[in-house]
Amino acid sequence: MRILRNTFLLAAAVTLAITVSAQTKPTAVWPAAKANAWYAKYKWMSGSDFIPSTAINQLEMWQAATFDPQTIDRELGWAEGIGFNTMRVFLHSVAYTEDPKGFKDRVGKYLAIADKHHIKTIFVFF
Repeated sequence: MRILRNTFLLAAAVTLAITVSAQTKPTAVWPAAKANAWYAKYKWMSGSDFIPSTAINQLEMWQAATFDPQTIDRELGWAEGIGFNTMRVFLHSVAYTEDPKGFKDRVGKYLAIADKHHIKTIFVFF
């Protein structure tokens, strides 16, 4: 649950930062040394869109009856094995509307599995 809250807070912070930066003047270009030092802190993102093979769409990934943590774990393990470190995952509003608490619990389970495999998640609200 804490991971989910932090993810939503991060999304809000990024949105705010983009809004604020669009309203301010650009800053000076960083010197190469500063840019390289910043870049060295982050791994190159590699990954794909993710939906487990047992779900036919993004809605089925999150519904209580079809949420499949075993397949998610196995397939994120495969992704980690080939060097992926990021997955883009769609959050379906219908699954949330049907069962808000269960949906948040399942998102938390997904994030725990992804974390186990050292995979970051980029959520897309759908």
